Amino acid sequence: MSAEEPQEQEDDEDLRYFVRIGQTDLDGTKSVERSLSEMNGIGRRTARLIAEEAGVDRTATFGRLDDDVIDGVIEAVENYADQVPDWLNNRQGDFYSGETTHEIGNDLQLTRQHDINRMKMIDSYKGSRHKRGQKVRGQRTKSTGRTEGTIGVNVEEIREEQAEEAAAAEEEEDEGE
Repeated sequence: MSAEEPQEQEDDEDLRYFVRIGQTDLDGTKSVERSLSEMNGIGRRTARLIAEEAGVDRTATFGRLDDDVIDGVIEAVENYADQVPDWLNNRQGDFYSGETTHEIGNDLQLTRQHDINRMKMIDSYKGSRHKRGQKVRGQRTKSTGRTEGTIGVNVEEIREEQAEEAAAAEEEEDEGE
């Protein structure tokens, strides 16, 4: 038992707990595929393709890789849009430039917010739904998406209000006589 403990300490010294790609810190204690999929704009399939492109075992612990291998992964992430077909990118036919790119990290959030603001400005159907805070993609709204917490009609409250109104009306009649 005691022979294994120093080996674990040596392994911990080699481990980088955080690996920075762009503006995102990735967990170095997880596998390459799982760490990459935590980044915005990269899912499991994309992470698998990036690991394959960089020549890295996707099940290897990300923080234990050498610096040059991690640099290769970073380069594969940055050049992902050039390596895959257009239908696999997440930003096809940009409105302003018409280019097909793959956005990751904060850039993805910014472009999504710009698109939503543009839809609101031109008052498209989707933009008007975004303005009102309603469902945008054709989901059912009759029974779901209630924000107030009011579900159905509270009959007891209505009866109590009617009883109070009736009592108030009787008091006014009594005062009027």
